[in-house]
Amino acid sequence: MKILIADDSSVSRHLLGSMVKKWGYDIVSVSDGAQAWEVLDRPDAPRLAILDWMMPGLTGPQVCEKVRAKNRESYTYILLLTGRTQKEDVIEGMTAGADDYVVKPFDQQELRVRLRAGRRIVELQDELLNAREELHQRATHDALTGLKNRACIRQVLAERMAQATEVGDGFGIIALDLDRFKVVNDTYGHAVGDAVLIAAARRIQSALTEADEVGRDGGEEFLVVSSRSTAGLAELAEAIRSAVAAEPVVAGEVVLPVTASLGYAPLYPGASADLLLRAADEALYRAKHKGRNRLEPGVIPGC
Repeated sequence: MKILIADDSSVSRHLLGSMVKKWGYDIVSVSDGAQAWEVLDRPDAPRLAILDWMMPGLTGPQVCEKVRAKNRESYTYILLLTGRTQKEDVIEGMTAGADDYVVKPFDQQELRVRLRAGRRIVELQDELLNAREELHQRATHDALTGLKNRACIRQVLAERMAQATEVGDGFGIIALDLDRFKVVNDTYGHAVGDAVLIAAARRIQSALTEADEVGRDGGEEFLVVSSRSTAGLAELAEAIRSAVAAEPVVAGEVVLPVTASLGYAPLYPGASADLLLRAADEALYRAKHKGRNRLEPGVIPGC
């Protein structure tokens, strides 16, 4: 773990650096408060910092205030070194945002255990952030394919449709259903079915750009939300169809051809999300009735 040492005394910096390096930390060393803030303001800032109270440019407490004002998720644990021992001084430093302080001249073992406590706090905060991210991932993504789940892709649809309506950008959706997927599950079992879903998800993603997002809408159904014009939407649907059918899926000893039927619906003035979804879904089933492995445009009455 990197640690910042900020002290205007070269002797103190050298002493602290040598000591802390022996304890297993990587050292970043600066000689004034302005440099300390510059380092702590970087995206890859050290997560631990030892700041001298009195420094040129900015004092230790002033650096603390600037760090806390950033309100970053990645927490920086700050320890102040000070010769001040009055209660009012301690309160001032802690109020500015310091996590702890050590009075000069300091005891090496005391500093070591205080840094160890700071490191535990930083690592615990990272664990909490990772746990939160994992929970968010589970709540918004499909566990099998890794794609956005139904609730998430529908939310994306609502948000991007509202934005497109406001600024007049191109927009549309594509509903996709794997052909004869029930036969795959019934004949070869769910493990092979899962392999087909995973492969299909990857192939769909391979056809997308930054203008498009895809989610698993349920079972063998997928929904693509796109910021493309009508012509671009049809081109994307064909690219997806071609990608899905490009080659058989190999699952163990089973080799299966995979195709999909698609329906697409561009945004029309006055159309709602429900209307677009219905139009794309109806177009999808027309594609199935016309022989599968094809795409059909959605028809919105009155638009």
